[in-house]
Amino acid sequence: MEVLAAGLERSGTRFVWVVKEAATAEHLEEGYGSVPDGFENRVSGRGIVVRGWVPQVSILGHRSVGGFLSHFRWNSMLEGVASGVALLGWPMEADHFVNAWLFVDAMGVAVKVCDGEDSLPDPDELGRVIHGSMVGNSIQKERAKAMREEAIKAVSDGGSSYKELDDLVHALKQLVHK
Repeated sequence: MEVLAAGLERSGTRFVWVVKEAATAEHLEEGYGSVPDGFENRVSGRGIVVRGWVPQVSILGHRSVGGFLSHFRWNSMLEGVASGVALLGWPMEADHFVNAWLFVDAMGVAVKVCDGEDSLPDPDELGRVIHGSMVGNSIQKERAKAMREEAIKAVSDGGSSYKELDDLVHALKQLVHK
């Protein structure tokens, strides 16, 4: 939490940081969900900390949002790509590492800021990566915007996903009538 707070502070960018509250006594003891003292005052006017749940898709779809830092959870990354924002990831466990490979290496739409729950990025470097990804048009942001446009075309009337779903419904109807 301290490193992420320092990176956000040093980035100089505007942000919304969603912090989940500690769910267990063990999490509470480990400082889970604890924002460093004084952080909110230092970033007042350009950053906001929200504790608890937020409507992530609505936030990502807002025109003022430039990027999204996540653990490379599948749904979150798809929501980020569908929103066309810069994607920053910090894989922690399980499928996060495969998702990181897919979004960073294979598709080139994300930047990995660190790797693993036991590793921490340098706060200055994290601030530079956040700033570089959010301000202007990074390669990853441009690719994410292009993928967003392709996704919109695919689900639009006559698009490939639209057509495939229509074909599936037609095939299922044929099974029912047999």
